[in-house]
Amino acid sequence: MTTSIIIAVCILMLIAYLFDLSTAKTKILSVILLLLLGWAMRQGCYLLGVETPDFASLLPVIGNIGLLLIVLEGSLELEFDRSKIPLVKKSFYSSIVPIILLALILTALFSYYGNNDWRASLLSAIPLCVISSAIAIPTVRYFDKASREFVVYESSFSDIIGVLFFNFVIYNEVIDVFSFLDFGKEILVMLVLSFVFTILLAYLLNKIENHVKFTPMIIIIIMIYFISKYLHLPGLLFILILGLFLGNLERLDSVKWIHKLNPEMLHNEAMRLKEIVIEATFLVRAFFFLLFGFLLETKEILNLQTLPWSLSIFGLIVLIRFMVLKILKIPISPVGFIAPRGLITILLFLSLPASQTIGIVNKSLIVQVIIFTSLFMMVGAIKSGKSDNSSEENIEEQLQG
Repeated sequence: MTTSIIIAVCILMLIAYLFDLSTAKTKILSVILLLLLGWAMRQGCYLLGVETPDFASLLPVIGNIGLLLIVLEGSLELEFDRSKIPLVKKSFYSSIVPIILLALILTALFSYYGNNDWRASLLSAIPLCVISSAIAIPTVRYFDKASREFVVYESSFSDIIGVLFFNFVIYNEVIDVFSFLDFGKEILVMLVLSFVFTILLAYLLNKIENHVKFTPMIIIIIMIYFISKYLHLPGLLFILILGLFLGNLERLDSVKWIHKLNPEMLHNEAMRLKEIVIEATFLVRAFFFLLFGFLLETKEILNLQTLPWSLSIFGLIVLIRFMVLKILKIPISPVGFIAPRGLITILLFLSLPASQTIGIVNKSLIVQVIIFTSLFMMVGAIKSGKSDNSSEENIEEQLQG
């Protein structure tokens, strides 16, 4: 049995790799293919009468590790200097405004039509408002540089803001001035800790001479993230700062104390770490969506009762996104199509306390919204493949302006 499971997992990972390779040519997102493959495996097990363990408890663990690896991979790829400040500002506004607007609208709808408590409605709405970097970042690898950077910043900010917003509501039964002050303190504490841990990890990465050095580094990063999560601190903020620091060492030559870390050698080590993170991210992300697909029931995908809600939510996502991008003077094509829901949506949905769940927002609704936004994103990927050099230059000017 154990041997069969190992062989099956190896075959599935190789198929996932083929899906990843095929995305560049077919524009069919690997996440959709992985969900379908996982679901097909479940049906095959039913037909063959194969008993499988309960994998449901693994999903949040794998998802959280995948989330931090994806944000770390994306932040390691980002180039940051003064010229990027307008881009960062626009991506921040483009992430936070839709989250707040959509959350308020959905909360009102859930409260009115479902006669639900506003806090439970808000907690159920937030997972549907967050762009999934797990799907967005891999998809835009073939986009022009400016669009790619914008999506990486935007989706990373969206993940961080979404988690912060969700935790703020879930840990504060009463929202008042004091809860906002405590929230501000948590962010400030995490910012300070992030800079301290980043410098410490950079020092260790430079000083460790043992042939095994990247495995303990990744373990320490995961441990810091989960400790901060346990203390209700925004751990993704640490991941983003760490990635930006290690990925932009050559731009910090003017900072005197950076020379003590031997930036040239540290840059080479950071690039090696980046390669390992990319490999690990692929494995964890593929396994997560395969597992989630495996846990799906056919009736949950084809639930006609949730279809009007999922289509309405998808319509609101697109409408608000286009409106915000228009106000910020950001080209609609191709980044306007990149607003997928995925890993972070699933994780936040699974984190909902039983007492705060509402009937309208269930697994069927979550899956349908993920599928609709992913299919919509395929349109953007196809349009991006048809863009010419002049349009790419125009996009870069508008994003940087």
